[in-house]
Amino acid sequence: MKSLIAAAVLSLVANLCVAQASPTGLWKTIDDETKVEKSLVRVSDTAGVFSAVIEKLLDPAKADAKCDKCSDERKDKPVMGMTILRNVKQSSNDAELWDGGDILDPNNGKVYKVRLKPVEGGKKMEVRGYIGMPMLGRTQTWIRVE
Repeated sequence: MKSLIAAAVLSLVANLCVAQASPTGLWKTIDDETKVEKSLVRVSDTAGVFSAVIEKLLDPAKADAKCDKCSDERKDKPVMGMTILRNVKQSSNDAELWDGGDILDPNNGKVYKVRLKPVEGGKKMEVRGYIGMPMLGRTQTWIRVE
């Protein structure tokens, strides 16, 4: 009986650890160059496909910002509430990575391929935007809020 309870507890703990490593949740974005906190972004999962929406811009001066440099359907739309991460799925090569989608940088309007990697047990996430191959890009570290 004790071994059955121990197995159940271990299974529960393992499931919690996996859930914490998921990119799903609310994240504080940090500018990779200035190290300034920029926004709160909510990553959600719809049938294994991840996307992210900007919930709040932390600079009050940018609260009404629009994506005037965007070249797709997001052009001239408000940055607040904008979907910046689309079509990301768990990597078939690495269970700790999510990739295959794209991410928008509303500051310059450019869309990049993206790779997400939760680190520190899911407390932080490395978000790498790149062109072509992951070596040709830059990484931001987002901090989990919830």
